[in-house]
Amino acid sequence: MAQMQKSSAKNTTTASRNRQTVTIERVRALAPDGALASNLTRTFALEDVDFDDIAAATRQGLITATSALTIHEKALQIHLQRLVYSFVASALGSAQFYSGKVSTAQDLTAKLRSDHRDHDRDGIAGFASKAQNARHFAAQAGLQAYSLLAAAEGALDAYEHLVGETWKPHDSEAPQTATSAYAVAETEMAAFGKAG
Repeated sequence: MAQMQKSSAKNTTTASRNRQTVTIERVRALAPDGALASNLTRTFALEDVDFDDIAAATRQGLITATSALTIHEKALQIHLQRLVYSFVASALGSAQFYSGKVSTAQDLTAKLRSDHRDHDRDGIAGFASKAQNARHFAAQAGLQAYSLLAAAEGALDAYEHLVGETWKPHDSEAPQTATSAYAVAETEMAAFGKAG
């Protein structure tokens, strides 16, 4: 039993080390930029994404929502840290999804060039092939990722406006000894009149 617990703890530690930090730079690297988003819109006849409008609306929405809060400065910063993290994490997830769909579309399209394409022959006239559907779906995913990147950028701007500094992802891997954590917990719980 002890061996299984050690193995489980080791796997959890390895997984958390392998997990990459959520950053806006990673989102920008994976999501389409403005030129690519315009190309996707034009090529696939999709609705245009107003990046600036989405970013501005998100920024203003966060500023308006937090102005109604009656919490002290540090609590506001922590609250905003979590909100911005959720925006960036959502945009990153969408950008990763888009990247995967582009790979799928590339693979299916490459198979069209092979001599053995029975798996993707067009069906009855008017029906799209699997490769065509995959390309269209990847384009839609790209515009979604671009939209969520805009929202994340707006959230970052709101954070900087309200807190006065640039948002940085919280590193939950920061070392903290068990002894110091327990001591802090007991002190803090004592403030409530309760023991930790």
